Amino acid sequence: MILRQLKNTLLKRLGQTPAVALLGSRQVGKTTLARDLELEKPVHYLDLERPSDLAKLTDPELYLSGFAHRLVIVDEVQRMPDLFPVLRSLIDERRRAGERASQFLLLGSASPDLLQQSSETLAGRISYLELTPFQLPELPQPGRAMQAHWERGGYPDSYLATDGETSRQWREDFITSYVERYLPQQGITATPIVLRRFCSMLAHQQGATLNLSKLAGSLGIDGKTARRYLDLLEGLYLVRSLPPWSRNAGKRLVKSAKVYWRDSGILHALAGLPTLEHVLGHPLCGASWEGYCIEQILNRLPKSATASHYRTHAGAEVDLVIEQPDGQICAVEIKRTLSPKVTPGLTESMETLRADRGFIIIPEGASYPLSKTVTAIGLEDYLQTNS
Repeated sequence: MILRQLKNTLLKRLGQTPAVALLGSRQVGKTTLARDLELEKPVHYLDLERPSDLAKLTDPELYLSGFAHRLVIVDEVQRMPDLFPVLRSLIDERRRAGERASQFLLLGSASPDLLQQSSETLAGRISYLELTPFQLPELPQPGRAMQAHWERGGYPDSYLATDGETSRQWREDFITSYVERYLPQQGITATPIVLRRFCSMLAHQQGATLNLSKLAGSLGIDGKTARRYLDLLEGLYLVRSLPPWSRNAGKRLVKSAKVYWRDSGILHALAGLPTLEHVLGHPLCGASWEGYCIEQILNRLPKSATASHYRTHAGAEVDLVIEQPDGQICAVEIKRTLSPKVTPGLTESMETLRADRGFIIIPEGASYPLSKTVTAIGLEDYLQTNS
């Protein structure tokens, strides 16, 4: 059992908020974490993908009223959006009776934007948390685990598989279940072949500024449809869009977001890269490493910080720009080399950004200065010292 770093935060929220939503993509470990909690009050569990549990909620108010002094865990809550108004009524009733701790823990595989009814109906009564796949600092001996974590990704069944073939098969099955079953449940009418091609084409554009019109044309769909597919993948915690940095800087800036598959193991499966050796020998290697590092970094940023990328039409760029609430700006470049250099493009970009400091993330090794403001640092050390 790998201890999830979100566990203590989840326990704290459960003591403060009437309802907590633990969100994240499917198979990320939400149910395991929820059922492993040690709580003072008894727990009642419902899985809305189980017909028998779904049938119990034919009259949800009547059924749930019988568990007034328990924490009710509702798994795959996005399958029953009509449940949220009932929860609001029950929460308000119990609030008037003086109950402050959580009465409901909702597990879901869609973002608050997709769970629109929850964000509207339970406003002021619900706290949202996201559970990601395993992050590098959660793993025993992160330095030794990094290569396997990058290759296999962080989904528990993939990372903990007994061998590489089992891991690869799990990721293939995961992708198949999404394109054949789960995405159609969200209202997408495209065939599994088109959805798989869309996902694969996104994989081959990992870390690129995406031209959706061109991508849509290659698939024979219109741009609005492609945007809908992309927004849905993002809302299901599979894809991340990193917005462009934007200021009146007097330069012609690239204004498109960069798109990443959030889990490197899923990326490698979509790109047809079965082993780490295949990844290392493929043109996608650098973009895969960049996306892997960015995901590890962003998942440890405070919610008050903002992240973007910077690129001019002349070619100067910074992979990741982090702005703190106090106004401090950090420029992060990601290189898969142990001997990085400060390029004129990075120096120019930091001046335009007015960045206070810069880092070049490398795979491993002790940190060392490259200039007065730029430091080369291993990913593991960066995560330990900048989170």
